[in-house]
Amino acid sequence: MKRKAGTIFTPVFVITGMILLIVLITSLMAEYIAPYDPLQTDSGAIYAKVFTGNHFLGTDGLGRDLFSRLICSARISIFNAILIVVFEVAIGVPIGLLCGYYGGFLDSAITRLFDLLASLPPLLLSFLLIAVLGKGMYTGVIAIGISYIPLTAKMARSMIITEKKALYVEACHSMGMSEGRIIFIHILPNVITTMVSQFTLDIGTAITSMATLSFLGLGVQAPNADWGTLLKDGMENIYNSVSLLVVPAIAILIVTVCINLFSDQIQSYLDPSTRKLPSFKKYMKMLARQERAGRYVNYER
Repeated sequence: MKRKAGTIFTPVFVITGMILLIVLITSLMAEYIAPYDPLQTDSGAIYAKVFTGNHFLGTDGLGRDLFSRLICSARISIFNAILIVVFEVAIGVPIGLLCGYYGGFLDSAITRLFDLLASLPPLLLSFLLIAVLGKGMYTGVIAIGISYIPLTAKMARSMIITEKKALYVEACHSMGMSEGRIIFIHILPNVITTMVSQFTLDIGTAITSMATLSFLGLGVQAPNADWGTLLKDGMENIYNSVSLLVVPAIAILIVTVCINLFSDQIQSYLDPSTRKLPSFKKYMKMLARQERAGRYVNYER
C-alpha cells in the first residue's frame, strides 16, 4: 500500500478506522438508534423475513427485532473484548517487565510456567478455567484474559531485556533513580508503542473468543446477549430463518477483519522496516530538492 513517508493515514487505515468508529458509536448509542426494544416480543411477526415489513433484518422465534438485538448486543461484545485486553495488559505487562528486568530464578520459573500455559490453545485453557470458576459473562472474561496473559508477558519480557541495555537506562541508574521508576516511567513508554498493534489485534481475537464461549453457553447468559448468543439462537433456528445465523456472523467477520487490518496498519507505521519508501528516482529528486533548500529529508518518520 503506497503512502507518503511518515504518515499512518493510508486508505486502509482510514476506511477500517471509520468502520470501527461507526460500530463503536452505534453500540454506545444503541438505545437511541435501535427501532425496537431488543427484548420486546411480537407474536404477530415471528420469523419475519429480511427487508420485509417493519423489521429491517427480520425477527427471531419470539418476534424480537434482529437489528435491535444486533446493535444492542454489540456493546456487550465490544465491552467484554476491551475488558479482556485491559485485564491481560494490567497483569501480563508488569509481570513481563519485572521478570525481564531482574531475571534470576523467579524469571526462569515464571517463564517456564508461561511456556507451559502458552502451549495450550487459549480456548482450551479458558474451558478449564470456566470449569473451575463457573460459567458467566465475567468469568468468561477472566478466563480468556488469563489465557492471553502468558504471550503478553513474554512479549513485554523480550522487549525489556533489549531495552534495559540502552544508554538512557544507564543514565537513569547514574542519576540514582529507583528501579520502579526506571521500569514504569522510562522503559515502559518506549516499549508500549510497539505492543499497541498487538493489543489492538487482541481485541478482535477476544471478540471471537468470547463469542465462542457464549455460543457454547459458557459466556454471556440470558437475558443479556452478545454476538455469540445471537449465533447460538441462529444455529438453533437455522431452518426457520437463515438470517438469524448469517447476520451476527457477518457482523463478527466485518469487525474482526477491520480490526486486523487496522492493527496491521499501526504495526506498519511503528515498524520502519515495513514502510513503503519512494522509488530511487523519486528519492533522488526529493533529496536534491531538500538539499537545495538547505534541509535533509528523513523517511523513517
